[in-house]
Amino acid sequence: MSTIELKNVTKRFGAFVAVKDVDLTVAAGEVVCLLGPSGCGKTTTLRSIAGLERPRAGEISVNGAPVYSSARRIFVPANRRGFGMVFQSYAIWPHMDVFRNTAFPLLVGKAKLSKREIEEKVSRVLKAVGLDHLADREATKLSGGQQQRLALARALVMEPKLLLLDEPLSNLDAKLRELMRFELKRLQRELRITTVYVTHDQSEALALSHEIAVMRDGHIVQIGPPRAVYDRPNSQFVADFVGTTNFVDGSVSARDGLEHHFHVSTASGDMLSYSAEALAVGDRVILSIRPEDCELSEDPPEGVNVWQGTVSQKVFVGESVDFQVKIGERILLARAHPRLRTRVGQPVFVRVEPEKCVALRDTAASKGAG
Repeated sequence: MSTIELKNVTKRFGAFVAVKDVDLTVAAGEVVCLLGPSGCGKTTTLRSIAGLERPRAGEISVNGAPVYSSARRIFVPANRRGFGMVFQSYAIWPHMDVFRNTAFPLLVGKAKLSKREIEEKVSRVLKAVGLDHLADREATKLSGGQQQRLALARALVMEPKLLLLDEPLSNLDAKLRELMRFELKRLQRELRITTVYVTHDQSEALALSHEIAVMRDGHIVQIGPPRAVYDRPNSQFVADFVGTTNFVDGSVSARDGLEHHFHVSTASGDMLSYSAEALAVGDRVILSIRPEDCELSEDPPEGVNVWQGTVSQKVFVGESVDFQVKIGERILLARAHPRLRTRVGQPVFVRVEPEKCVALRDTAASKGAG
């Protein structure tokens, strides 16, 4: 297993800075997802790791050995880094069967392997991805999910130090994407291969990774375990990009006795909220409240952070019901179990635990004040 480390990696395309001062460590055997919108720099970062792009500055090392260093003028070509990579387009050889597609990297590699060694390696990896029974099938006759697994097998057969995945599920339909997430999770858990995974799909990032690095404008703006990034976003951008949330404007009215807790005055009343950073009375903030954290009830609940509103709309989505609740002039999105049958137009109460009401500094207001 390998550890990969990026220090101050910067990549320019002419005057455009695609990646700027990126620091990232991927521990041995773990999956780190680079998550962000189009143009944020995630694929350029991945291609720089792979050796397909040459950064302008910084250092990239594997187990302490640099594969790129601007200061030491080191650049190891992609074909000598020993990494496996799977792209959006699987690049399957249409004139080869599954076995020969998988064996191809071994046949053209520098290491001269015997026919028996190749057969053993290919059989082992095809079994791992669940394609051993299709070894003789033409690649063009595989389903989309099977082609995706074949591309993975071809990347894994070289027993790479590092696996790089660039939007590998984007060409699959929604149901197959969900199925392949479980497959990828199983494979990674069994093989324990260090993996960097690029995606713009927050569901994939949350499901697959040990850590998520959220990128914006060439920078990593937050990195941490999926639940920490989801539950404790450090900015409005992260809260909005990673999942669905409600934003409520307010200002800090008082500190609470509990550490990291603050009273926030909003147009709908006082809210007891959580903030990881220190806030001062008068600071403008934005509360981020996830729909699933809005507890709905027809009877008045006990505790703090209770609003009374009216059901404006609701949509049944199978395992849950999405409610739009009108509170004053504001519409709040809430997610509840289907057993809640409150009808459109009827009153409903909303309660939010203080820890689930995350106060984020309103950077737009701060800039305006400056």
